[in-house]
Amino acid sequence: MDEKLIVRLESAVARLEALSSGLGSGAHGIGEETASDPSIVAFDDLIGRYLGRVSSAAEKIGGQVLEVTKIVQEVFNVQKELLIKAKQTQKPDLAGFSEFLKPLNEVIMKANALTEGRRSDYFNHLKSATDSLSALAWIAYTGKECGMSMPIAHVEESWQMAEFYNNKVLVEYKNKDPNHVEWAKAMKELYLPGLRDYVKNNYPLGPVWSPTGKPAAAPPKAPTPGAPAPPPPPPASLFSSESSQASSSRPKEGMAAVFQEISSGKPVTTGLRKVTDDMKTKNRADRTGVVGASEKEGRTSSRSFSKAGPPKLELQMGRKWVVENQIGKKQLVIDDCDAKQSVYVFGCKDSVLQIQGKVNNITIDKCTKMGVLFRDVVAACEIVNCNGVEVQCQGSAPTISVDNTAGCQLYLSKESLQASITTAKSSEINVLVPGAAPDADWGEHALPQQFIHVFKDGHFETTPVSHSGG
Repeated sequence: MDEKLIVRLESAVARLEALSSGLGSGAHGIGEETASDPSIVAFDDLIGRYLGRVSSAAEKIGGQVLEVTKIVQEVFNVQKELLIKAKQTQKPDLAGFSEFLKPLNEVIMKANALTEGRRSDYFNHLKSATDSLSALAWIAYTGKECGMSMPIAHVEESWQMAEFYNNKVLVEYKNKDPNHVEWAKAMKELYLPGLRDYVKNNYPLGPVWSPTGKPAAAPPKAPTPGAPAPPPPPPASLFSSESSQASSSRPKEGMAAVFQEISSGKPVTTGLRKVTDDMKTKNRADRTGVVGASEKEGRTSSRSFSKAGPPKLELQMGRKWVVENQIGKKQLVIDDCDAKQSVYVFGCKDSVLQIQGKVNNITIDKCTKMGVLFRDVVAACEIVNCNGVEVQCQGSAPTISVDNTAGCQLYLSKESLQASITTAKSSEINVLVPGAAPDADWGEHALPQQFIHVFKDGHFETTPVSHSGG
């Protein structure tokens, strides 16, 4: 009996060692239990149901749209491999995390490369697909102290950045090509509800690691022996557009910036922009709470961007967020705000700003080719002295005013359809509203810029000139 028992124990140990060999041994190394795990089966269903629809539309379009869609599919396949690997691996430290996420980083870098250089005719498609990939960073969530939103919220927040460009595709091809419209709609549904519901049902608290699995692989260059392990990597810096210590001359965007910081081996908080006490105006000797003359004159002066001052993104006196002279910054974010604060955006060009919270007032002044996304505003959103701006309200806004502006696209949510829109001395103002059904196209409405005045019955009657073909 003793010999038989020893043989059975040795057989059991051999089976456990075979299972712990991980993904390196291919499909046979995954094991039947892992391959049939409900969360892995559900991920296969996500790929087949939602990503298949995106790929089908991309096949009809071809070109760069098909190319970036194939990369999106590759990223999802890599995430599936990482989910399987996590089930067979112990939770890694920072060094192990960078090695674990490396395959995902490498594929996302390929997508980022498509958006660099000269802008193509499908730039909005490329940006929508590439920016959406930041949602897959939910797998890096390690707990409340890791510096990022919980997985479900992270997926939703990440898609908001991509939706800015996705909506442009919907508007541009609404009456031109249904294949592009189908691609954009399918891309959104891949994340909302696709990936969001998958994470909600399977990993609401982040990836599941094996307490008895093999240790995570260490990177080629191990950290200095004896050095304390830094905290887990926070992909919250996905939306950080600037780093005070850039690791290369060419700045990376989106997920690429996150993984580049993780792979560098630096403490994960390096480069993150935080509003510290010494940055606040009330604690700075060189600033006062009074609005200076230069700021007052900013509304009427005609200074060129070459003479603009240094870029700013700071909170003054705890009440006013100032975003000034930002040029070519696509991922500016204000996330620590409240309903008593205002936001003043001045002199920015070719940039995108996200305001992730309710604020009292938003003013966009003297900006060119600027995109602003905000959730809720208590008083009003004002657009003055601008050229070619796009503003999207994702919550409520009682009043929106456009003054002395040429070229303005306003995207309204269902909650903001009752907003009062005032225009003066402005041209090319278009308002886009969501359709009645969830899958319906956005409706585009041009606001009149010409009026007819007729003297009748002792007073003038003013009527707008109707727009045809709008």
